[in-house]
Amino acid sequence: MTGTRHAEAVGAFVHEGFFYRDPDTLLAGTVPFITDGLAAGEPVLVAMPVANLRRVRAAVGPADAVQWADMTQAGRNPGRIIPWVLQAFMDQHAGRRVRIIGEPIWAGRSDTEYPACAQHEALINLAFADRDATILCPYDTVALDADVLADAYATHPVLVDDAGRRPSARYAPAEVVARYNEPLSSPAEPVSALAYQLDTLPAVRRFVAGHGAAVGLDADQLADLQIAVTELATNSVAHGGGAGVLRVWRTVEHLVCEIHDDGWLADPLAGRLTPAAHGTGGRGLVIVQALCDLVRVHTTAAGTTVRMYVRCPA
Repeated sequence: MTGTRHAEAVGAFVHEGFFYRDPDTLLAGTVPFITDGLAAGEPVLVAMPVANLRRVRAAVGPADAVQWADMTQAGRNPGRIIPWVLQAFMDQHAGRRVRIIGEPIWAGRSDTEYPACAQHEALINLAFADRDATILCPYDTVALDADVLADAYATHPVLVDDAGRRPSARYAPAEVVARYNEPLSSPAEPVSALAYQLDTLPAVRRFVAGHGAAVGLDADQLADLQIAVTELATNSVAHGGGAGVLRVWRTVEHLVCEIHDDGWLADPLAGRLTPAAHGTGGRGLVIVQALCDLVRVHTTAAGTTVRMYVRCPA
């Protein structure tokens, strides 16, 4: 691979989409990215699905300044990646330029997960516009659909492939965020519903606990789900018109809990960045993202629906 040197501008945020077709081109694009960063004294994070992670790690060899993360675990919920993977690494190395490889989209991602993945890639640009970092996002051009690759052109201002490194003529991250802020499809499964307001909030925890126990969630999963749903229900009462509706159903893989209220999440980064330590608000949806296996959101001035997925026991 030629002509793919990566930007190293101090004080500038760089977000690159890297397109590879096989293990050799993957290594040709990622290993120099890592070694150049190490040579410049930059801390490096590599977060990829485990097969690619092992390939790259073996090619780089021992490197104490590199952190390695299995993205299928750290980024199982795409909404976790910005606050709990990328921002956490940047904050860990505050005052230094960092270099990150993040592969959040792979062939095993489901159609339900993908909209959150595309929004994640688009929102990186807004979340870290003022951070001193370079993020390289690999895309498998053989395994991924054409629509996914087209979205990558729209979410990355810079593209890297065999032809070299160049600006994306189709860069339009705000359009991607808006396009995937789509109404959530109605479940095919039977649904249980509970309307709530301030004086009935305790019933929300009991309602969720009963459904979680019925599908075999363990104690930790039950506790996490109760916290997540209570955070959102409480937010409904405070900011979403004073009331809301909780719906719960089971799919083949997940227990799904959905909160709908009259509020509006006007900030596209809501729940995608951890608030400052001295802040008093903005933590609820970040906590929800951390506790659930997937979170999908549809929000307009007419109301907001947040759908939380927790994987059921096999």
